[in-house]
Amino acid sequence: MKKIRSIEEFTSFRKAILNGSENHVPCLIISAGTCGQASGANDIMRMSKKYILEKEWQDKIHIRITGCLGFCEIEPCIIVEPYNYVYPDVRIENIPDIIDAACKGDAFEELLYREKSGHKIYRSQQEIPFFKSQHRLILEKNQHLDPIRIFNYLSAGGYAAFEKVIKSPDPTWIIQEVSEAGLRGRGGAGFPTGEKWKMARASPDHGTKFIICNADEGDPGAYMDRNLLEGNPHSIIEGLIIAGIAIGAVQGYIYVRDEYPLAIKHTSIALRQAYDLGILGHNILNSKMEFNIELIRGAGAFVCGEETALIQSIEGKMGHPRQRPPFPVNKGLRGQPTCINNVETLANIPPIINLGSKQYASIGIPGNTGTKIFSLVGKIRNTGLVEVPLGTSVRTVLYDIGGGAEGTSKIKAIQTGGPSGGCLPAELFDLSIDYESLAGAGAIMGSGGMIAMDEKTCMVDVALYFTNFLQEESCGKCSICREGTQRMYEILKDITSGKGVEDDIELLEELGMAIKEASLCGLGQTAPNPVLSTLTYFKDEYLAHIRDKKCPAGVCKDLVQYTISSEDCTGCLRCKQNCPEGAIAGEAKEPHIIDQDLCIQCGICLDVCKQEAVLIN
Repeated sequence: MKKIRSIEEFTSFRKAILNGSENHVPCLIISAGTCGQASGANDIMRMSKKYILEKEWQDKIHIRITGCLGFCEIEPCIIVEPYNYVYPDVRIENIPDIIDAACKGDAFEELLYREKSGHKIYRSQQEIPFFKSQHRLILEKNQHLDPIRIFNYLSAGGYAAFEKVIKSPDPTWIIQEVSEAGLRGRGGAGFPTGEKWKMARASPDHGTKFIICNADEGDPGAYMDRNLLEGNPHSIIEGLIIAGIAIGAVQGYIYVRDEYPLAIKHTSIALRQAYDLGILGHNILNSKMEFNIELIRGAGAFVCGEETALIQSIEGKMGHPRQRPPFPVNKGLRGQPTCINNVETLANIPPIINLGSKQYASIGIPGNTGTKIFSLVGKIRNTGLVEVPLGTSVRTVLYDIGGGAEGTSKIKAIQTGGPSGGCLPAELFDLSIDYESLAGAGAIMGSGGMIAMDEKTCMVDVALYFTNFLQEESCGKCSICREGTQRMYEILKDITSGKGVEDDIELLEELGMAIKEASLCGLGQTAPNPVLSTLTYFKDEYLAHIRDKKCPAGVCKDLVQYTISSEDCTGCLRCKQNCPEGAIAGEAKEPHIIDQDLCIQCGICLDVCKQEAVLIN
């Protein structure tokens, strides 16, 4: 790759790529993020290339390997441009039919995406409810580029914002544009990004300033940052360069956890390409500006998502948070002013510069502008990455995009904000998704995790699960968090084991408030949220565990007894054959009986019974 030496040369180079990027032949888009590869995308890639070469159709059809498209249910998938046909769950034997049809400008209808009922077929990606109801400002480019080819990013309009900034590198207008756009940090707290940059710019330094991209995504079930780094790493690099120019930094870091090998690979390749092209390094495009980016691999500690703990980790120390103030924008990495933004925040910077602050601010609602990406998981029909304008209702995400509950049980709650987020009941599903509304309801925006829970979910068990995760991830520096989360876990364990007493409820509430008020960092300050929110909205489930010694959802094994209805049992032997402990007795076509002394409450009999004869007592 030839290194570009001037701004004028870069402008000409980018224009040439844009003018030559028009494609007149069909293109197979193969989604090959981590999830796609785990589902078999690599085999789909190999077979597609082999078939095209055998047919000598290189001029009739192209292939583009992309990152994840966000819709988990369709992996491995192929999308055919320009028709936007969507082929889900592709198998190797399907490849010839898909390619033959694409070369004729048609679709192979039998393989197109259809509703799970199998009746309605969707001939276009834009018609599919999962995509139709989203506003993909950030995720849209994933489909249109190969993440390890910088020319793809340029042909999709990439580095246009960088070009605009490098031609007019005045920090004042950059910061003003971001401020007027109303962008708030997408990492959890929602602090205004422009305000943070302003403080970092104004902070005096004694050598250098730093800008850090926080990609230490540790929430269970969350994969927004990984998706962006795997599918569009150049957008993060572009945002980081602009942020560095805005605050006066010459050194940037991307801190990503080591459990993300594909994100690390794609980001490393993108950084090398950016250096080779000349948009990173010393005297960028002969502008007399310098900016460098280094990739740092984190060990995967959840607490390192907290910015002061992250700084400690980069410095080679144990990831412990420290007291603030001083804030990192005044005294951060190696004692120098340091600005930290998360991946999604930086991915919003190029669109803000390209669209202009006014147009960007028109998306969302006042005070909560732009879009937010959520990882929608749990007991929901359509799982995946969802991008919607802030201010969208929870109900829209769950039902219009998510498709509602995956089974016959209704969705009774969602948890937002990751393991330290809050659980909200169905009566609050019309709530606006914005920072203030979620906080007022006892939840948080967090980095964007959203878990749907149905009637078969025990909310006490949910609180137990997340409290266990948080007490294990506590760094242990402050005793109220270290000991408090451990004590909360022990109390919840007693309740789910049938040993709870009514005083435990008041004790959990008092302990939770004490941990929130006295903890040093955000982990401890939000750790009680799962417990406090479930106590607020689902106290009846706690009381059932304590007073009645029963788990209404049939989840807590110590409080569940399975029996078989003699009236409904047809003696099909299915439960008996699947019971791992041999606890079920009965002959064929005769009612069965469960031996309670042998039963381990695994629930397999309930799952396999087609007659709904297994009862939870």
